[in-house]
Amino acid sequence: MLNMRLVHYAVHETMTHMRYLLLIGGEDDGSGITSKDVCAENESVAWAEEMTRRRVLLNGQVLRPPEDATTVRVRGGEVLLSDGPFAETKEQIGGLCVIECADLDEALEIAAAHPVARYGMVEVRPIWE
Repeated sequence: MLNMRLVHYAVHETMTHMRYLLLIGGEDDGSGITSKDVCAENESVAWAEEMTRRRVLLNGQVLRPPEDATTVRVRGGEVLLSDGPFAETKEQIGGLCVIECADLDEALEIAAAHPVARYGMVEVRPIWE
């Protein structure tokens, strides 16, 4: 007969890491500094290098400004397009990263270490596997 504790332990020990999406953003303060500018700053480069060294950063992308966005909706079979972001808000997403780590605690530690978290926000979302 199988020992369920051993089976549980074996399954737990071979489980893969979780993937999380980091949505990185902040408020548009009118300074004209773009997400691309922020990602080129020494602190952002150092964060990306450290996360790459730790092998937790799978992908990262910088987004163009919200005014370059087009929002698509389909209502009653009709495609409706609008220029700009989907919501009127000062807060905007400037980039995203996909990370893979042991658990939510590590994902939160990684997000808190991102330089934008000090003046903007980093939303952490688990990815369905």
